[in-house]
Amino acid sequence: MSLRFGFNSVVVISSASLAKEVMKTQDLSFCDRPSSVIGQQKLSYGGIDIAFSPFNEHWREMRKIFVLHLFSPKRVQSFRRIREEEVSSMLKSVRDSALSNEVVNLSELMKNVTNNVTMRVSFGDRYQDLCEKTKVYQLLDELQPHFVDLHVSDVWPGLPFAGLVDRLTGKMNRLEKCFEDLDSFYQQLIDKHLMINNQKHKPCDENEDNVIDVLLQLGKDKVFSCTHDHIKAMLMNVLVGGTDTSAVTVVWAMGSLVKNPEAMKKAQEEVRNVIGKNGKLDEDDHLPKLTYLKAVIKETMRLYPPAPLLLPRETRKDVVLQGYNIKQKTFVYVNAWAIGRDPKSWNNPEEFLPERFLDGSCDIDFKGNDFELIPFGSGRRICPGLSAGVLMVEVLLANLLYLFDWGLPKGVTKDDIDSDAKPGIAMHKRNELCMLAHENMHLKD
Repeated sequence: MSLRFGFNSVVVISSASLAKEVMKTQDLSFCDRPSSVIGQQKLSYGGIDIAFSPFNEHWREMRKIFVLHLFSPKRVQSFRRIREEEVSSMLKSVRDSALSNEVVNLSELMKNVTNNVTMRVSFGDRYQDLCEKTKVYQLLDELQPHFVDLHVSDVWPGLPFAGLVDRLTGKMNRLEKCFEDLDSFYQQLIDKHLMINNQKHKPCDENEDNVIDVLLQLGKDKVFSCTHDHIKAMLMNVLVGGTDTSAVTVVWAMGSLVKNPEAMKKAQEEVRNVIGKNGKLDEDDHLPKLTYLKAVIKETMRLYPPAPLLLPRETRKDVVLQGYNIKQKTFVYVNAWAIGRDPKSWNNPEEFLPERFLDGSCDIDFKGNDFELIPFGSGRRICPGLSAGVLMVEVLLANLLYLFDWGLPKGVTKDDIDSDAKPGIAMHKRNELCMLAHENMHLKD
């Protein structure tokens, strides 16, 4: 369970019982974040965000801001029009591809729609005046590997010339270039909002109550000490968390469904029966009734958790973990991917079986209380955007299954859909998922 990695010890947790010990029973001892991983520290502005901040009073304050002011249930519901507009635009794109019999790149499509929603929630529409969307997408793609890329200075921080080696390999230069580009993008957004907010007669904006404006106002009201770096760090959390986790979950779900036609049929029949013909998805009325769809999402997150190793933890003091002596400052990785496939917790763990959550024998959810299924973590460091992310997945998946029948391009079989992933905190498919969509004509009968 434990190994030596440079000057640090590393513990990898791969069972539900140990995960419960780490994230519940002894959560306070395991809830810190490593402060020595260069990429994570650089991109989080020295750990002043929520995700990579050490466990301290600053983190408590930032989390409170996030939960109460940025993504409270009321505010998540207030973003409904944005979700509906962006999903409608996405569905039009799929319909156009269906009519012309063109392949739909679901990996790219899901990333685009979740990006658009997240950006409109965060910036309003004003970001379009500052940077082309493709540039933003490229920056976010570049960001992912830097979170998990280890430098020589990470592994051997006291090694002479370690920093020089990192520069000679190009890692440090790539990290700094990515950081500078993102920092410039964030600053342009902040400056633009400051300029508009200082105008006596501000132009009417479709979403004035966006993340940047809320943070600027909280800083102005001295609710918390809010520098521009704090805002930038929070924007990084919102952009990465709001885009990647939802997008990858929908892609893995659609890939799993097309490989399992019976599950696809059940999911589509349920969605179409609940919404009805010539209907439109209503979040409040329809989503609570989609029990099989929710089971599909649970099963997808069991097999393909958005962040398979969650975020690294660090022990705050010497502890004993089920007989193992764990030193202070030990890195702790909770392997959500392995826990979700543990045969001690799951029957037929490698099979995609949404029915396991419906037969009454598996009353397990992913909200942090059941440690067999922890795609969002648990305890003090559980993902604060859980509800918003799951809602986005449900809306996207329900709409895709309601309006279209799905198949694979000519010459591609379900065995060709692999499970390889790109490097990064979020588990994006290495090979993009491309499918054919056919508009469901029965909806118009």
